[in-house]
Amino acid sequence: MCSSKSSIVLLLKANRALARTVWGALSSLATRRLSELTRQFSFSVASGDLALIDGKWYVTHSGLLHLAARKRCGGISARPLPSLCNVGLRRWIFKATVYKHHASRPFTGFGDADPSNVSSLVHGAECRVAETRAVNRALRKAYGIGICSVEEIGCVERSVTHERPVRNLHSESSNRNNGGGANGNGTRVRDRLCQIIRQHKLDAELVKSYAIDFCETTTLREASRERVEKFVAHLAECAAKDRNSLLCQLNSYAPQKEGAA
Repeated sequence: MCSSKSSIVLLLKANRALARTVWGALSSLATRRLSELTRQFSFSVASGDLALIDGKWYVTHSGLLHLAARKRCGGISARPLPSLCNVGLRRWIFKATVYKHHASRPFTGFGDADPSNVSSLVHGAECRVAETRAVNRALRKAYGIGICSVEEIGCVERSVTHERPVRNLHSESSNRNNGGGANGNGTRVRDRLCQIIRQHKLDAELVKSYAIDFCETTTLREASRERVEKFVAHLAECAAKDRNSLLCQLNSYAPQKEGAA
């Protein structure tokens, strides 16, 4: 995506600016690490290639796939290891193999997942999580990426998105309930909400309208933290059980076109 020196400089400036917009002021260490990741791998914050969690950078699954595509990866395969899996307990272990080019030696990675080491948002999808983790590890080995991927974290409750409407959505309530700043439990709730919206590809503005209705307030600023937490749990459950019904519910909050009945 960015091969020339000038392109890397432009990407680095864009990454720094967007990172500050999404995660606030960066530490000198985080800024320096972002510069290294940008120059070495051409990762893009705008494309969702990176996530900053507790001051540390993580690469995302999409970021690794973008890198593989730029490097013209020769092939990726993944398969479960039946002798180590337990369908009843929803425990899965996958082995993934990556070929940097068709004649290259293979790079392998293993990934495991069960209800105890995945987010509650993806319970029931442990098989796919294990496959993703295995592929991520294989790709990181193949391309020499030392930082962990977001999907490999045992229980992700942080946001990897950069969508400003989502941040604004929860900040209206967190400003009131956290004394003017989204931190602590408020941050975790906001980040979980961001994750749900990103994972299920929901419209943030419609989710905001639904949240206001759910909390029975005129603005989210008036809603209590407990009520917002209940809404986030409700949204996660609806998205996991029947996304189509949830989309219909959200669409009911879409602005009506002028002249519509």
